[in-house]
Amino acid sequence: MRAIVTRHYKTRYNEGDRIMGWFDSPRGRDWKSDIDFVDARLRKREIEFDRVYSSDLERSRQTALIHARNLGIGEVDETPELKEINYGKLEKMKKTWVSRFFPQHKKNPDLVYPSGESFRQMQRRSVGFISSLAQTYAGETILIVTHAGVIRGIISHFLELDYTAQLEQKISFRYIGDFQFNGGRCKRYDELGEPSGFVSGGMIEIPSCRQSE
Repeated sequence: MRAIVTRHYKTRYNEGDRIMGWFDSPRGRDWKSDIDFVDARLRKREIEFDRVYSSDLERSRQTALIHARNLGIGEVDETPELKEINYGKLEKMKKTWVSRFFPQHKKNPDLVYPSGESFRQMQRRSVGFISSLAQTYAGETILIVTHAGVIRGIISHFLELDYTAQLEQKISFRYIGDFQFNGGRCKRYDELGEPSGFVSGGMIEIPSCRQSE
């Protein structure tokens, strides 16, 4: 399976530097320019998609519907397994406030947020889901629209990186990750859009091939 992974459109809470998680927010300024950028890159590559998956949060679902329409795909498969981390009681809070009163925020992947979950829990559910897709749809190409936290988690897992060190890597709204699987294992990773912090920060080189078996 080949999975092309991208992020949802920018929201007002993204612009306001607030915690979102499972909460949704209206579209931000110039939200469509990022979608148009991704769409143009996918068209240039002439990638033929078999299906589109999305988290069931509105910002992801609406982005996926736009891409699906542009690709001529009639429907989007939604799943809660691709949701962003559940920040629980901290959702809608300013990120500066969270960092001040929760010093382990984005420092400890096992920190469980009040009435929410941990980054590690979010990583397990999203990685498990994508691994199952790779087994079920071997030979197909799937567009996956999801969230920055999920993207950091799946890159860290499939490229065998220390997750703790990656919790703050930049994932832009113009990110396009290209994961190529053999069974449930990612054999090759590339980026087709605006480089992630993993690449611009020198953590990985692309294309990146998994060495261990």
